[in-house]
Amino acid sequence: MELDIQCEEMSPSRWAELLSTMKSCKTIRLDDCNLSSSNCEDLSSIISTNPSLTELKLNNNELGDAGIEYLCKGLLMPSCSLQKLWLQNCNLTSASCETLRSVLSAQPSLTELHVGDNKLGTAGVKVLCQGMMNPNCKLQKLQLEYCELTADVVEALNAALRSKPTLKELSLSNNTLGDTAVKQLCRGLVEASCNLELLHLENCGITSDSCREISTVLSSKSSLIDLSVGDNKIRDSGLALLCQGLMQHNCKIQKLWLWDCDLTSASCEDLSRLISTKETLTEISLIDNNLRDLGMEMLCQALKDPKSKLQELWVRECGLTTACCKAVSSALSVSRHLKVLHMGENKLGDAGVELMCEGLLHPNCNIQSLWLGNCDLTAACCATLATVMATKQCLTELDLSYNSLEDEGVRKICEALRNPSCNVQQLILYDVFWSSEVDDELRALEDSKPEVKIIS
Repeated sequence: MELDIQCEEMSPSRWAELLSTMKSCKTIRLDDCNLSSSNCEDLSSIISTNPSLTELKLNNNELGDAGIEYLCKGLLMPSCSLQKLWLQNCNLTSASCETLRSVLSAQPSLTELHVGDNKLGTAGVKVLCQGMMNPNCKLQKLQLEYCELTADVVEALNAALRSKPTLKELSLSNNTLGDTAVKQLCRGLVEASCNLELLHLENCGITSDSCREISTVLSSKSSLIDLSVGDNKIRDSGLALLCQGLMQHNCKIQKLWLWDCDLTSASCEDLSRLISTKETLTEISLIDNNLRDLGMEMLCQALKDPKSKLQELWVRECGLTTACCKAVSSALSVSRHLKVLHMGENKLGDAGVELMCEGLLHPNCNIQSLWLGNCDLTAACCATLATVMATKQCLTELDLSYNSLEDEGVRKICEALRNPSCNVQQLILYDVFWSSEVDDELRALEDSKPEVKIIS
């Protein structure tokens, strides 16, 4: 049984009603429910008396350190079977880390701890690392985003990494680490005892200076399959260094996020080589990099390579225009693997999307999710998009937000949605304006096809 409630104010009567339900739940989610430390005393009792409870999400509640102290009393009971604990943005400080350390040391069932967006600080996370080093700790995922960490935390993290081969996922994004600390962290990551599969270092003050060390990790640790270094100014020179590791046979990367890294079309030669030869790579994000049409054309050429297995390509806000759309269309007509394409925030125009639709309609194209928000589109391209919607049964998600489609365009899209052959389940139309008559038509369409969700 699962309890999933978000954004609800809890009256005493409603809370009492839910408590009786929680006694038999396997998963409890109470995000944004205005909970406080007083609710944690009740939750502690649930944790200690409900052996089927394995997942508890309490994100975005003002629990405070006092609330965590209550929770941990239940977590420390031998009857507790909790595996996943989410406490993001709960107004915790380093004081909570001593209590959580005791749980990590004593509770082998706990495999995931999400405590991001709390002011734990370097001192607090050092205490958590002490708990992780206890042989009883079997933690597999640790999320520490926005925790006000500094470079001084890395020594403790490396000690935890050495002693905890069970740890598979580590997120340190949005902390002021800097190149020196990241280099030090990489020395811990290459050790034989480290089996990390996911490493997120977004917005950590990384430049090209530490990319050689990250590259060494990529080339030496075949376990690492998910790397995000987005929102760091690594630039083309840093990307070239990363690609040296990514291209190594031992590297088995699957997901690579490089959004807002100050990359240009100069990086696309290396990226194209990676996409066309690294058969494990299935997802790459290049959002908010100035790739331009030349860079996109190189990426499209790589997508056509038989060895490319890329399934998701994110190139939103990359300075693209109509000029690259013929290459995109050609790639769509060849690549059978590409399922998700994000091209929003680019000036593709109606003519560009018309060209893309030629590729989308090709039998080889298996696109499932297409994002074209804010691409300077009008009603002029909607008839062709409607044909794609009605023809390509693989297409289940379409974003046309922030485009001037007006009544004429929206009606053409609606006509496609009514077609029995159309399998689009989610149509996203933020800031697309239409008349009250068209609004009535949209509501009627949702009533007649409840599987279709129109988000506006």
